[in-house]
Amino acid sequence: MASRMSPLSTLATLSITGLAAAFAAEAGEETQLSVPLPRPLEDTDFLYDGAPAPSLVELGRNLFFDPVLSGNGNISCGTCHDPTLGSGDGLALGIGEGGVGSGSDRATADPVTGRVPRNAQPLWNIGARSYVSMFHDGRVEELDGSHLTLVIRNPAGRDLPNNLSGVLTAQAFFPVTSPIEMAGQFGENPIADAAHHEDRPAIWNMLAQRVAAHTNYFEMMQFAFSEITSADQVTYSHIAEALAAFQTIAFRSDQSQFDAVLRTGELSILSPAAQNGADLFYGKAKCADCHSGPLLTDHQFHAIAVPQIGPGKGHGGDMTYLRSTGLPGRTEDEGRYRVTGDPADLFAFRTPSLRNVELTGPWGHSGAFDKLEDMVRHHLDPQTSLSAFDPAEVLLPPLADLQRLKSRGSGLSFAPLEAGRRAAFDRRDSWVMRSSELRQRIATANVLTPIPLTEDEIRDLVSFLETLTDPSALDRSEMIPIHLPSGLPPQPAAAVSNQHVFETE
Repeated sequence: MASRMSPLSTLATLSITGLAAAFAAEAGEETQLSVPLPRPLEDTDFLYDGAPAPSLVELGRNLFFDPVLSGNGNISCGTCHDPTLGSGDGLALGIGEGGVGSGSDRATADPVTGRVPRNAQPLWNIGARSYVSMFHDGRVEELDGSHLTLVIRNPAGRDLPNNLSGVLTAQAFFPVTSPIEMAGQFGENPIADAAHHEDRPAIWNMLAQRVAAHTNYFEMMQFAFSEITSADQVTYSHIAEALAAFQTIAFRSDQSQFDAVLRTGELSILSPAAQNGADLFYGKAKCADCHSGPLLTDHQFHAIAVPQIGPGKGHGGDMTYLRSTGLPGRTEDEGRYRVTGDPADLFAFRTPSLRNVELTGPWGHSGAFDKLEDMVRHHLDPQTSLSAFDPAEVLLPPLADLQRLKSRGSGLSFAPLEAGRRAAFDRRDSWVMRSSELRQRIATANVLTPIPLTEDEIRDLVSFLETLTDPSALDRSEMIPIHLPSGLPPQPAAAVSNQHVFETE
């Protein structure tokens, strides 16, 4: 990946008014908006000041696309964060462990227990220092704001090593412990068994040993970490640090038309429609109230009544699905509330960065909206949008081979889902949206008020959002290795033409 030019200037006080006024003056027009645009992104905004050691990046690059970090050796980080699919998987809700293929072609290859309950988050600029929490609900979170006395809230509590460099490193500890994402199901492999018993340290130790057992990986580890002299010194913390370094470089994205405006002060770079859209974004439409700063996110959590599709996260006290189908499982996703316990956080989710937003659909924490314009319209009147939402219109990847946990005596095992119960199982995907009571819970938590825009204004707003696309983000498949130190095929597969070296500096 080519190195990036340093920003030409910092325009901390740059405003649309100041830019537009110069053009409006020639036409004898006046402008009303006076809202500062953010300064451009700089190297110092990123971990490692944007330049982690190339040896660390190269180690992370191989690990990111290597199924060696999954319990059954069949899925990688890159499977769900594909550099050809906007750094996501192109699906509303993906198929994790047990799936095969990518994007709309992904399907079950082995028995699975269901689909991943939340949309795969895009990774653009995830290495920015301003990220102090990870995941849709922020469950991995820097609590004190100081890298000198870093305290990270996380699902593993004190089991998480206390010497991590930050939340991006900490984030890498958790997908590998999820049965449905990367670990596999009880009885399939030792990592899956440890995941079933929530023995996360055992998982991290097994994965570290597995990686270190490959001679090429061990040599790369020694090159990246001077303290490593023997294989038994390799820890999952080393793996996570390398993954964080790679993501900082690989998914940096600051070469859009919008970035050019920030660096040059030339609003005329944008089309007239996009200029109008920018005016709306920072003014009447109030988008910048939450989508602020260089990354176009306030890094906060808001309840905006995004429809929930899929199996949910097992939250809430509603048991109607169980009573109706006989199948276990609560179907709600209460979002940030399950992290903080604060009722004000019910159904609140992270404000996503809008960098490359044109490429990162489907949109919403549940992937409920397949068109960017529909996501915009939802923001303008969430409760009306929620009321009109039809879950049947959402295309979800088919689950052809299903299994469920069964008990016999004191033992547990997985067995195929009975054919006669398939229809009942499928009802999980739309259960919340087909329940007036559960739908109303989401509507009640909404914090946005309706904002009336004309059809032309909505089109202009979408035009502005399209200027946030970095052309290089359309396809970064050059970062996928041809071969991996583990000997496993990379996921997603590398193009045959990817013979050049991925540049890390």
